[in-house]
Amino acid sequence: MSEFKFKQVIVVRTDLKMSKGKLAAQAGHAAVTAAEKVRKINPGWWKNWMDEGQCKIVVRVGSEEELLELEKEAKEKGLPTALICDRGLTELPPGTITCLGIGPAPADKIDEVTGRLPLL
Repeated sequence: MSEFKFKQVIVVRTDLKMSKGKLAAQAGHAAVTAAEKVRKINPGWWKNWMDEGQCKIVVRVGSEEELLELEKEAKEKGLPTALICDRGLTELPPGTITCLGIGPAPADKIDEVTGRLPLL
């Protein structure tokens, strides 16, 4: 069992074949956007997550459809999400959905949605 009671999960699409740098930038967008959203709507979760060391896990899916289904499931469970769409300035066409940030939120709630996904 993890020592972390709060965490954030970044879900990345691997079917896009992004370069390592592009993938890192998109995951960064998801982490920051989701964290800022939680800071505003649930400052208690955000503070607990910050105090614990900002646990982040990065997992993968193989399609846009899988990513959107996870977003739907997370929202249905009351988890904050941030869907990231690329601006199309480098490797991808504008509007390409690249990744999803979930949380920070209670780890057990996030695990209900993402616990079965493989690590990136």
